Amino acid sequence: MIDLRSDTVTTPTEGMWDAMYKAPVGDDVFGEDPGLKALEEKIARLFGMEGGVFVPSGTMGNQIGLKVHTQPADEVIIDENAHIYHSEGAAGGLISGIQLRPVRGERGVLTAAQVNAAVREQNDWDPHSRVVALENTSNKGGGTCYPLETIREIFHFTREKELALHLDGARIWNAAVATGTQLADYGSLCDTISVCFSKGLGAPVGSMLLGSRDVIKKARRFRKILGGGMRQAGMLAAAASYAVDHHYEKLEHDHRKAKKLAETVVSSPFFEVEPSHVETNIVLFRVIRGSVENALAWFLSQDVAMIPFGENTIRATFHFQISESDLEKAMRAVASYKGE
Repeated sequence: MIDLRSDTVTTPTEGMWDAMYKAPVGDDVFGEDPGLKALEEKIARLFGMEGGVFVPSGTMGNQIGLKVHTQPADEVIIDENAHIYHSEGAAGGLISGIQLRPVRGERGVLTAAQVNAAVREQNDWDPHSRVVALENTSNKGGGTCYPLETIREIFHFTREKELALHLDGARIWNAAVATGTQLADYGSLCDTISVCFSKGLGAPVGSMLLGSRDVIKKARRFRKILGGGMRQAGMLAAAASYAVDHHYEKLEHDHRKAKKLAETVVSSPFFEVEPSHVETNIVLFRVIRGSVENALAWFLSQDVAMIPFGENTIRATFHFQISESDLEKAMRAVASYKGE
């Protein structure tokens, strides 16, 4: 089966298994796991930030990121298609007592002017604007990259308004490769960043929240409160470290394959896609003749798995375990679809 449902479906490679097997371990709640401490220092250094804390999931990283910046009754300005808004179970209200203010961006990307327009007055009856949360790349935007200049403009605005800037960087690795941006450039423009190791990089588990030393000290306590304190987690750290060292450079191939699939999609009378919107490893395309259900069933009959992704829309997501022959087979499945 050619699994294009998500970039989370990868399995550890032989080299990754070996790194996990040999990993030194210790109790991380006691601060005694050498591999995990080394990973936190390594990723913080890559992004030019002071510290990091390893968490089981991107959702936990995002929610702790919001928690350290807010008080109950505060508000977070966010794109209406953001993962935090759509796919984290309304956790901001449950965990932090905060409200999300969704704004309609362009394929998941907000401008500084839109952020400016969304900031509340400091009246007693207003929720208080406290955080701007961006997502790079935007999942529901189809893998859209935030231009660095746009992030910089929003960052300068947040400094003027005394707001925090949190970046959901689950696929920040893809954005950096696609745009040629240094990871430290993102770190210089954000108060906190959540990065994921288990998507395009291919580790089995794990994300990390990055920030200042004081923020990470608070974040580590909130991680424990939320049940994210881990014991001998060095095996997971070894997998994440291996993924960064060996799989980061492969992301450009995922992007190329996604663009190739989009070229086939655009040639079909049954589907619609704008090839220029395929910036990274995600292809979102609309079914314009027939139904999403029939199209997905046809792909599955050809041993290609994709997922529905909104009204009349299908998502295909590439990762490093999709080979050139897999890509060719997926392209043939798209080209041979008859809309029945």
